[in-house]
Amino acid sequence: MWLNTKYRSKEVEIMDDLDITGDLLIKSLDKLAQINKWLGGNRVTLKGIKHLLEKKHQRREITICDLGCGNGAMLRELAKFGRKSGFKFRLIGIDANQTTINYARDSSLQFPEISYEKQDVLSPDFPTNNFDIALCTLFLHHFEDKVALDFLKKTQSQTTIGLVINDLHRHSFAYFLFWIVATIIGNPIIKTDGLISILRGFKRKELEEYSAKLNFESSLTWRWAFRYEWIIKK
Repeated sequence: MWLNTKYRSKEVEIMDDLDITGDLLIKSLDKLAQINKWLGGNRVTLKGIKHLLEKKHQRREITICDLGCGNGAMLRELAKFGRKSGFKFRLIGIDANQTTINYARDSSLQFPEISYEKQDVLSPDFPTNNFDIALCTLFLHHFEDKVALDFLKKTQSQTTIGLVINDLHRHSFAYFLFWIVATIIGNPIIKTDGLISILRGFKRKELEEYSAKLNFESSLTWRWAFRYEWIIKK
């Protein structure tokens, strides 16, 4: 039951192939969103957003961008929260896979405050976009350290309020816990990518080193199940 998690893995996930399509991708996106909800991931992101929105005027439109939005589940949760709490949100989902964007758009027809765009966040054109808040839910771990640092620096400069990062704590127990869950589910993409994701996740010290290098005002909190909530303020 012991696994060496000292260093971040550089193994590539199946869904890092931006041209992947098909029913298995759609089923995997839905199941990943469901697992994230089961394990409290949506609550972690929502807590971070609520923290950034403290004392913000509800009459002002607030633009929130979800980077690597998947099937759009988090944005739909945000739309419901905005309607319930009186915030006027403009919600944007960004993903580099066209099949993913099409599916997220079709799944969000009841939420006119949500729009989706196919974009590569690492392309030279992406920094021309500006938002109030940027979300990175289970997204940052896809990048190696230098790329992640550059990405965070650019993204922070694009926001007026801040960033909410929700990503995985690299831990052997988290790996074996997910292995059990994924085995029960029986989806090959979920199992392979989920386990790689954990091994590409972070230790607290690594995120603290990121923060020190970038000189951001931020707070880092461990949350169940084995993830970090990292709130970066302007």
